[in-house]
Amino acid sequence: MFRGSIVALATPIKNNHIDIERFEDLIRHHIDEGTHGIVVAGTTGESGTLRFDEKKQLVKKAVDISHNRLPIIAGISCNSTIDAIDQAKEMMALGVDGILLMTPYYIKPTQEGLYRHYSQIAHTIPLPIILYNVPSRTAVDLLPETVARLAEISNIVAIKEATGDMSRLQQLQRMCGNRIDILSGDDICAASWLLAGAKGVISVTANIVPAEMASLCEAAHDGDHARCLQIQSRLNDLHQIMFVETNPIPVKWALHRLGWMSDELRMPLTILSSTHHDPMEAVLKKLDLY
Repeated sequence: MFRGSIVALATPIKNNHIDIERFEDLIRHHIDEGTHGIVVAGTTGESGTLRFDEKKQLVKKAVDISHNRLPIIAGISCNSTIDAIDQAKEMMALGVDGILLMTPYYIKPTQEGLYRHYSQIAHTIPLPIILYNVPSRTAVDLLPETVARLAEISNIVAIKEATGDMSRLQQLQRMCGNRIDILSGDDICAASWLLAGAKGVISVTANIVPAEMASLCEAAHDGDHARCLQIQSRLNDLHQIMFVETNPIPVKWALHRLGWMSDELRMPLTILSSTHHDPMEAVLKKLDLY
């Protein structure tokens, strides 16, 4: 259901408010460039510092502009199962095509707690759900055994797996078969995962080069390994520098440098350190982006 290059969209901020005009421009840009899906208000979209009314504003705008031309996925990150259900209901009312549901963070639920969390949401909300496992941020790891249990639930359709570990991909494939689609949550390993059977990538890099990330995914799906790896090689320096500081700090600065938005982030995030400005500009210039 959700395949290819799915951009984890950055949120334009200006004077501590959402820059809705710039956001609209970004949605149209990704439609024009062939992006296969958009995650709104995910980690890259600064979900941790957006108010819920702001998230709804962004999602509604994205749904209205896309007009079913590509799927709009709402990011949800809640520690409380009840809160996650409430937020998912409101996103469903806005017309999203699915939700990306991060594991609860900090409180470190057990695997049984994670199973009950996701299964209760899935049985309450008739929306396609993408599980989101990112232990580097949440301090909890959604293990393949638990994913396999959750894959039995019909509207849990995919997992964004951000460990970047090829053995994790292989475990998920072995335990889940074709009952759930696997999406890379790491641009650096995206090509290798796609060529090994992943269905797509939820991408930070696609904010900067949407057409090339879409082409990379299409080449993998078409079985054109050489073309996929060629694009990956061309983008490797960009993938690397997107994570030189905490996401979305680098991608926000790069988008600012390319004229798409202010480099402003919500505190406590701060703009990219000056020591990284020249290396970032060198990568952007190497790719002929300005």
